[in-house]
Amino acid sequence: MITLSGRTTLITGGSRGIGRAAAILLAEAGSDIAFNYACRENDALGVKAEVEKRGRRCLAFKAPLAREDEVRGMVGEIVRAWGRIDVLVNNAGVWTYLEMGKLDRGILDETLDVNVKSVFHVVDAVVPHMKAQNRGWIVNVGSTAGVRGEAFHSHYAASKGALHAMTKSWAVEFAPWNIRVNCVAPGWVDTDMCADVFSDSSFRESVRQSIPLRRIPSPEDIAGPVLFLASDLARHITGAILNVNGGAVLCG
Repeated sequence: MITLSGRTTLITGGSRGIGRAAAILLAEAGSDIAFNYACRENDALGVKAEVEKRGRRCLAFKAPLAREDEVRGMVGEIVRAWGRIDVLVNNAGVWTYLEMGKLDRGILDETLDVNVKSVFHVVDAVVPHMKAQNRGWIVNVGSTAGVRGEAFHSHYAASKGALHAMTKSWAVEFAPWNIRVNCVAPGWVDTDMCADVFSDSSFRESVRQSIPLRRIPSPEDIAGPVLFLASDLARHITGAILNVNGGAVLCG
């Protein structure tokens, strides 16, 4: 029932985790896939191969999104190659530790650059093309931390709270051009980002027990809602924050 046939999708942070799962799932739904990655070239080539195995075109870019010129160059190459960008999934992000009273400005700046400023850069570069075609789908990947906060990760929570606010603002701003903007907000997910903390088996079990559904989701569990919001089944949904956390945080 869900099809993205004939559409093109740009996914940020597409070489692993949620980005990888979304790239493969959206390709299975019929979309051509472009994505950026930061440094893991072998992982990126693996995703490209998986997309092409499904009969879809794929472009992979090693592009730091905090640099506006790199973003505009990437978007320009996609449009030159394919003529359009229909779906944008803002997935790239970092999650680090920061204790207040011991502020590390390097960590703070990195988080805001990657999780907030880079999203502005990508959306600003992509939206004119969506406006020109009078349609588009933007799906941001937020976090439950942006809803409830997170001790020792206030910089991360603040960045995701900003992303949620950007989602609602852009939903109204872009509606006249039939561009829908929504956000998927995961809780804990079994990805590389959480590998260090999940290496402690007792902590991992405590996380699992804290989730009413009693399971830690895979990246594919988040990619499904991303696909839904990028499809025509969600044609009357915009400005929504879709919490995907197994009932761990009940809001909205």
